[in-house]
Amino acid sequence: MTSTYETSKAHRSASAGRGPLARWVKRLTAVTAAVVAFGTGLSACGASSASKDTLTQTGGHTKVVVGVCPGPYGEMVEDVLAPLLKEHGYTLTTKLFNDYVQPNKALDSGSIQANLFQHINYLRKFSADNHLDIVSLGQVPTLGLGVYSNKYTKLSQIPDGATVSIASDASNLARSLGVLQRNGLITVKGDVDDTKATVNDIATNPKHLKLKTIDAAQLARSLANVDVSLVPGNFAWAAKLKPSAALAVERQSAGVINVVAVRKADAKTPFAKEVKRLLVSQEFKDKIAHSKFADFGKPTTW
Repeated sequence: MTSTYETSKAHRSASAGRGPLARWVKRLTAVTAAVVAFGTGLSACGASSASKDTLTQTGGHTKVVVGVCPGPYGEMVEDVLAPLLKEHGYTLTTKLFNDYVQPNKALDSGSIQANLFQHINYLRKFSADNHLDIVSLGQVPTLGLGVYSNKYTKLSQIPDGATVSIASDASNLARSLGVLQRNGLITVKGDVDDTKATVNDIATNPKHLKLKTIDAAQLARSLANVDVSLVPGNFAWAAKLKPSAALAVERQSAGVINVVAVRKADAKTPFAKEVKRLLVSQEFKDKIAHSKFADFGKPTTW
């Protein structure tokens, strides 16, 4: 049973909770919470915005991080593009990625400002599949995809039932099938877009080749376990495979020439305009001609 004293005490306590001081404390707490929530939201918006603010000016130079994969294009950035662009106010550094997925994801997020590792067919397919707004600024000299083997020195030596490794990503898979077809090893159905062909589109396979699709970064390494491998130029370069030792090398069309890419939002920046100009300039051609990249396939825009 509750005493009269306890009932009175509870009543006074409840009344105090509705007093002026309590109401003031309550309002102050609510206002403080609102300010903190607003500030947190503003910071979050700022962080998101900053992640997309990709081309920042520092000390008179714009710093640009270029995503690359193993192979010659990181060296092309460092040895050719960086020195030429430095004269125009841009400081280029490279960030290495070990697959064909992350350089475009990083570019889209704003953690890098450009990339150079992919041909235009791959860029368009990857961007469409992943809903990314990434565009090309122009072509660079490109080392073509080659057919390599540790066992054979001629295509004619490839035996019936040989295991052949090719890239698993859609555009390079189609590219590899095109090389096999042009060299008489398979045929692809005539009504298939040659940039989208898959192993299911093979019409004839007279040597009964066993096609093994793997990540492009692993193709050079797979040579220890397969008869033949079709290796994109950048990974062949990284593995020190000599184009002169290839059983065959692709004939390069515009679709398989590598490009410098940026986010579409940056495509009209002064940096993008300068890169576009540089990639077709005589100074770039001359620099390439006196570099280790002199024998690479030339851009169709030259």
